[in-house]
Amino acid sequence: MISMKDKNISRRSFLKLFGAGSVATAATLVGCKQGDKAGDQAAEEYKNQVEPPVGKMTYRVNPKTGEKVSLLGYGMMRLPTLPDNNNEYDQEMINKQIDYALEHGLNYIDTSPVYCQGKSERCTGIALSRHKRSEYFIATKLSNFNRDYWAADKAKEMYHNSMKELQVDYIDYYLLHAVGGGMDEFKGRYVDNGIMDYLLKEREEGRIRNLGFSFHGKKTVFDEVIGLHEKYHWDFVQIELNYLDWDFADEISNNNVDASYLYEELQKRGIPAVIMEPLLGGRLANLPQYLVNELKKFDPTKSVASWAFRYAGTPEGVLTVLSGMTYMEHLKDNLLSYCPLVPLTEQGMRSLDTDIAQRIVGLENIPCNDCKYCMPCPYGIDIPAIFVHYNKCKNEGSLPMGIGDKEYRKHRRQYLISLDRVVPRERQPDHCIGCHQCEPHCPQSIRITRELHKISDMIEQLKRNPLGE
Repeated sequence: MISMKDKNISRRSFLKLFGAGSVATAATLVGCKQGDKAGDQAAEEYKNQVEPPVGKMTYRVNPKTGEKVSLLGYGMMRLPTLPDNNNEYDQEMINKQIDYALEHGLNYIDTSPVYCQGKSERCTGIALSRHKRSEYFIATKLSNFNRDYWAADKAKEMYHNSMKELQVDYIDYYLLHAVGGGMDEFKGRYVDNGIMDYLLKEREEGRIRNLGFSFHGKKTVFDEVIGLHEKYHWDFVQIELNYLDWDFADEISNNNVDASYLYEELQKRGIPAVIMEPLLGGRLANLPQYLVNELKKFDPTKSVASWAFRYAGTPEGVLTVLSGMTYMEHLKDNLLSYCPLVPLTEQGMRSLDTDIAQRIVGLENIPCNDCKYCMPCPYGIDIPAIFVHYNKCKNEGSLPMGIGDKEYRKHRRQYLISLDRVVPRERQPDHCIGCHQCEPHCPQSIRITRELHKISDMIEQLKRNPLGE
């Protein structure tokens, strides 16, 4: 396994980048399950959850504007749905959670035209319109993935529609969404059609206050786009940073770039980093029990997720850390991590990005972050739910393993029954025809079709072989 000393950035450089505040006391974490319910583990952790204090939020200063940005940002990607209808979003609960977040000092809210089946901006706009415009910073994106929206008029239409849905006349942080697929794509989406010139003009006139991009993809693309800083003057860049991706991003996913490299390149240029996926779509909150037990030794009162959030929030070059908080319990737990932040020590960092991270890599899970960029599948397959369920069972040690598995019958039954509960039969992997339409959209470069077929074959074997012989 590759250690940090073999990478581009040393442990000493890492601590220097993270700043002198890293000498504070070591801390802890724990988290929340994705899905329709918080889950038994999360419910147990939140049973004695205390209220986060008001007036204690940690802020970082935007070097361009001098404005204070809350270290915790609200990612509006995984909004709560109505109990009896998962296709309808619970606006009343969204309003309540936004109110609670603002009351506790959170002021950065991130959305996109494509989040939540295209409804996130509208839901966000309704919730925020009930507050003074000066109380929050809104971030949204030019999510022109579809080639139809590479045309200048369509891209401009998306940009102006964002302001309409959000009920604002300017956007605080505007991003080119998911840069990284290739420079031809970057030029087609933003340069050749004149959109970059248009957005630069909008920034000059104040309708965009900060202009940046979010990155998923190839190192060569990142290097070339960040190299355009002298021309475009990027105000911020959104990157994936967590204790697994710090050193092992290139090992767990084909095209991803280690967060240590991305962060250092931004630091060289004085560009603030906005952090996404601090929990890797919940994966770092749903660790195998033996790893949870190790983290609990540090402080049994803290959640697993809080370790990951403190890790992501410790670097001084981080402006804000985004979290998609579906439940009020998630919001409260994350507020506790940053109200105020107690930076991790060198020992805490080493425990996470070397020891814990190496063992997570050894699990060889499907690196799905449940971002849903692969959706909707034209054949109705619920790709993220299938992968999340598989990883959960693997982490719990309950995947039926066939010969040699003493509890094969029990594991087989549990897996098949729980899969049917999580994913309706008509949305399971055996319906995949291998069209590959989902794969270009995956930020983790997962070979989705191959993984679906592997799981489908496993399910078929389980159905044919009830005894594991």
